Amino acid sequence: MGFQSPSKIQEIVLRHLLDTSPRNIIVQSQSGTGKTAAFAIAILSRIDPLISTVQALILAPTYELAIQIGSVIEKMSQFLPYIQIAYAVRNSSGPKRTNMIRNQLLTEPIVIGTPGTVEDWCYKRRVIDLSKLRICCLDEADVMITIEGFQRTCVDLVRRLNPSVCQTMLFSATYSDEVMAFAREIVKNALVFRLKREKQTLDNIGQYFIRCFEPEQKFNAIEQIYDHVTHGKIIIFCRKRTIAHVLAARMTNPERSVRELTEDLDIEQRASVIHEFRECKFNVLISTDIIARGIDIDDVSVVINYDIPVTTNLKPDYDTYLHRIGRCGRFGKLGYTFSLIDSDKDFDRINAIEEHFCHFIDEITIEELTNLRLDQE
Repeated sequence: MGFQSPSKIQEIVLRHLLDTSPRNIIVQSQSGTGKTAAFAIAILSRIDPLISTVQALILAPTYELAIQIGSVIEKMSQFLPYIQIAYAVRNSSGPKRTNMIRNQLLTEPIVIGTPGTVEDWCYKRRVIDLSKLRICCLDEADVMITIEGFQRTCVDLVRRLNPSVCQTMLFSATYSDEVMAFAREIVKNALVFRLKREKQTLDNIGQYFIRCFEPEQKFNAIEQIYDHVTHGKIIIFCRKRTIAHVLAARMTNPERSVRELTEDLDIEQRASVIHEFRECKFNVLISTDIIARGIDIDDVSVVINYDIPVTTNLKPDYDTYLHRIGRCGRFGKLGYTFSLIDSDKDFDRINAIEEHFCHFIDEITIEELTNLRLDQE
């Protein structure tokens, strides 16, 4: 799989994950530092080939992330024939369990899924016995235990585990103080590895903002950035799907390959777009925050924030900003992020993001873009 040496977070947590008397663990690490590989190694090391029932459960907030985690584990376990995965995901023609019988426990040792379907498998179909789990992992854990619709299911599942035999792991790039306190409450006696706020952004990602006084200037800025990316891929994040539609239509031409990814697409269509982007069928993806978290795509050299992510009360959304920019600069590669600012409120938001992460975001003009080499070669 191309691993040569462990990342810093892998080096720190693996010895605890692989301990013969494993403890619950809560881990925070920057995007693109190998969290998935860390918990995948721990899970594979704990599977007993002589037990024919579900031993490991991995929960992810989206179909796309669940499938991505599964692909990593499948690659890592290619020489372990007893490792099979059941995908607890809805509405997909992709990998999933189709011959399920109610009240008959699954024989696959690993289940990966989204909360709603996993809940259905546990309580309605009764094909997973939570008391027999040896390991349970929540990826993007801050979302999983706080967002309405996920919280009740995930917290209930964790509380039904047998603490004497099951290790619970929470992984994410972001935890607010309130979320961390809640995580400690539901995951008892956990080892906690947390980043200082000033360490949450990656030094290999250059962060810039560009003042744009009207929508046309935003489009011109994107065009200029595109013209200076000689290698690698670009992701443009939009707050609203309507903006993504308009921008995709404007950017598409016979000489430029552009696709969009929004909630309007069904699961199969979204999976197809991500697959084609990974396979370099096109090099510009315009998306809402549907892929801001967890999705790992090689060679993304530039992330553009068409608008600054905000919370429901229009305050800067620090976590989403961090997850967005984490789509580039994966595994130590260089990356560049550009936030397009078109109002005094946005300027205040970018200043607040600077202050929050203790990390300077440089102002740059469109003309100054020529001084940057926006690729990874």
